Amino acid sequence: LNGIPTKFTFIVKLYEVRSVWFDPKIVDIRLTHNIEYNTLKNEFNLFLPEQNNKKVKTKDFDDAKKLMADVVALKVCRLDKLKRGLHYQLRIKAELDKIELPFYLNYVLFFLSLWDFETDWYSVVFRY
Repeated sequence: LNGIPTKFTFIVKLYEVRSVWFDPKIVDIRLTHNIEYNTLKNEFNLFLPEQNNKKVKTKDFDDAKKLMADVVALKVCRLDKLKRGLHYQLRIKAELDKIELPFYLNYVLFFLSLWDFETDWYSVVFRY
């Protein structure tokens, strides 16, 4: 809560599932949620690109966490790009981007590299 901007990057991929050959990728999306804590106003400022570049302010930490973790109203692809009767796989994962510090602080605050993480892929197969 010290005002350092933080980013969650969500990676979304859509594949057509084939049994014999490689699965062609239809969509590859990267979207980034940004959050920064304003210590003067005691509020979180968030940027949510999938919601028409919506900017949200909240004083509640739990609300801020939920907004950062949820991807809402993301348009993955147009339905006319999909073929009826075929199977598709939608994959998504999240990464907490590295915190960029001034050069001299990298040595003092080396433990912040422990913040770097990414989730496993979450996958759903569906038929259109």
